[in-house]
Amino acid sequence: MAALAAVGTLASLTACGGGSSSSSGSSSGGSAGTYAFWDPYPQFNASSAWGRLVTSCGTKAGVKLERTAYDTTDLGNKALLAAQQGNAPDVMLVDNPVVSTLVEAGILNKTSDLGLDTTSIQKNVIGAGTIDGAPYGVPIGANTLALYYNKKVLSAAGVDPASVKDWNSLTAALKKVKGAGKKGITFSAINTEEGSFQFLPWFWGAGGDLTKLDSAKGAAALSLWKQWVDAGYAPKDVLQNTQTTSWQEFATGDYAFGENGTWQLGNAEKAGFGYGIINIPAQNGGSAPVPTGGEFVTVPVQKDTGRYDVSKKIVTCLTSDANLLPTDTTLQYIAPTAAVQAEQVKQNPKLKPWVAAVAAARGRTSGGLGTKYPTISQPMWTAVQAALSGSKSPQDALATAQQSAQKG
Repeated sequence: MAALAAVGTLASLTACGGGSSSSSGSSSGGSAGTYAFWDPYPQFNASSAWGRLVTSCGTKAGVKLERTAYDTTDLGNKALLAAQQGNAPDVMLVDNPVVSTLVEAGILNKTSDLGLDTTSIQKNVIGAGTIDGAPYGVPIGANTLALYYNKKVLSAAGVDPASVKDWNSLTAALKKVKGAGKKGITFSAINTEEGSFQFLPWFWGAGGDLTKLDSAKGAAALSLWKQWVDAGYAPKDVLQNTQTTSWQEFATGDYAFGENGTWQLGNAEKAGFGYGIINIPAQNGGSAPVPTGGEFVTVPVQKDTGRYDVSKKIVTCLTSDANLLPTDTTLQYIAPTAAVQAEQVKQNPKLKPWVAAVAAARGRTSGGLGTKYPTISQPMWTAVQAALSGSKSPQDALATAQQSAQKG
């Protein structure tokens, strides 16, 4: 796929992190003493802990690091165009599913070619940015999904959260909650990547394969969600829910469960009710595989290869253990290395289930999918919409999705 054609694939690849406004800064590779850095964190200005870290890493590398913050999708699109025009930034932080698209467009350097050491990174986390066995960036952290639960709602319904071990026990819990006059579970099934991101734990938890959307295993996962909506265990507005609006529903205190991510931990503390977290159960027990979210620090290809030595220093600084701990605390991410994860849990024991969830996580583009993922994800979220709205059965909706994915 050519670089220009690849621009369109990036619009669907945002499920977490990032913001919606940009800050000022350089828009291309800088002069010898100035290096350009792009990230998807416009919510953090220059005076924030993140902004100060970026500046200090430039200083330590002996250069001025000019930072530009874009919305996640906008950043990916601008990266492709900038590379075509020969003015890509020196260092760039991108959402992990975008890495494979940028690699296919010939934009990113392998970490091995730059002499960057990634041996301490958790294999499944770096797998989201690995193509044909080679990593093309260093993850700054990971986020993923789990089930938040409201202790008061479950207690009133006579449900022990420890009893939720598989789909049957979860559905039984939802039935009890509804019987007690409360609401069951909320999630995002919107027709964007957020919908696919939230459906994947159930799809994978049934043993589903993204290259075979119409398998009986995939249909079982979609049938589960439809069962919940039809029975009133989940609201019909999951079809429009983003992960943010889904969280807002859970935060009302009326719901027993909310599927959401690490990035809501701060909001959970402010919710005003006791909460807990359990891993999303697989169909027949155990933790379901969950999708890996988070960003990779990458080094785009430059005409002047002499700039790479400084870029390497900047990447090394941003991803050092000493800096990952405060950065991932700020971002509410789980660190990509065991050593920093241990420090995170030591500082905040509530992160322990999230560390376990990240350990079980999969990259959406892993397993050789790469740039094929967007052509699978969009038909998948369309199938979820069709089934939950009642316009098609789960099996028929996924059969249509598979046909569309194969054409893509």
